[in-house]
Amino acid sequence: MGHQLSKLVSLAVLVGALSGFATASSGRSGTIIVYDAPGAGTSSGQGTVGQSITPAGAIAGVYFDASFGAHGFVRHQNGAITSFDAPGGVGTTFAQGINSAGAITGWYLDASSIFHSFLRTATGAFVTFDAPGAGTCSGCGTVAFNINQEGTIAGWEVDDLGVSHAFVRTSDGTITVFDAPGAGNVSGQGTQTGSFGGALNSAGAITGMYIDANFVGHGYVRNADGTFAEFDAPGAGTFAGQGTGASGINPSGTVAGIYTDEVYFNHGYVRGRDGTIVDFDVPGVPGVQTLPIAINPRGMITGPYLDANFLSHGFVRDQRGTFTTFDAPGAGKTNPQGTNPLGINPAGVIAGYDIDDNGVYHGFVRTP
Repeated sequence: MGHQLSKLVSLAVLVGALSGFATASSGRSGTIIVYDAPGAGTSSGQGTVGQSITPAGAIAGVYFDASFGAHGFVRHQNGAITSFDAPGGVGTTFAQGINSAGAITGWYLDASSIFHSFLRTATGAFVTFDAPGAGTCSGCGTVAFNINQEGTIAGWEVDDLGVSHAFVRTSDGTITVFDAPGAGNVSGQGTQTGSFGGALNSAGAITGMYIDANFVGHGYVRNADGTFAEFDAPGAGTFAGQGTGASGINPSGTVAGIYTDEVYFNHGYVRGRDGTIVDFDVPGVPGVQTLPIAINPRGMITGPYLDANFLSHGFVRDQRGTFTTFDAPGAGKTNPQGTNPLGINPAGVIAGYDIDDNGVYHGFVRTP
């Protein structure tokens, strides 16, 4: 949704320094620990990206080695890091979502640049899968992003015509492909889920975005029984590349997301289960663009915001609408550097990544 969100998605799903390196800062903005996966590269475009976080504080993510190969990792509660590659995806494995049992889902590319998805159990066993109808051309296939505590997985597939279709995979391996009622059916259109690990809740409700025949985005919630609610944030633009996207949904059905206005600026919103939408921006920042990514059971929302120089900073908006902003230690000071939160657990602990002055990625975990 919009130019800046597209950039953020690319960084999050297509993205340390020294093995074991860690730094911390504390104060009004909480305590932040910066870490790097063993084997992570130290050049621009390499490094470590924390993606999603469990209630106990385990983090799943991806790191890029010195040859720009991508590998999945899990950072355990004690700080130890285990790296892994999906079968058939050595150097192209992207871990996206993790549940409370330690099961991880994500995707990888094969030798023909076709996307496939995987489930990695807490014991390290792999199951790979493809959604029905997934394309077999380069750039087509199946990408999984979300997993809940029941082991249900959600994501989307791209068919041979370039159209996206969302899917849900139950713990027994049954896959259901679905489209929002208003989704377009040509290349670049269709239905997607949120892509940061928090777009599927414990009740099986899924949130995301569909792109209509005019290339305008709209939000949706698909309930476990297959019923849909479609919505647009007030102020969302109505031209191609504008509209409403949805990033995360909590157990009560509250949705957090981003909308792009008529001048292609991005703003945040929160949608209650009753359909009421409140939009917001991080206050006091000239030229701000606000990009909510994740919401926890208490209604706390996190994500990055962009200042007038397109530098990324982190924010937390609590359930009362109070904002706290923060930067990871060592985060760079020029576009496209900075701090990017991507996940938040029930205790308000946040996972994400920063980009330093040399363009290297580092994972971080922030404790309130």
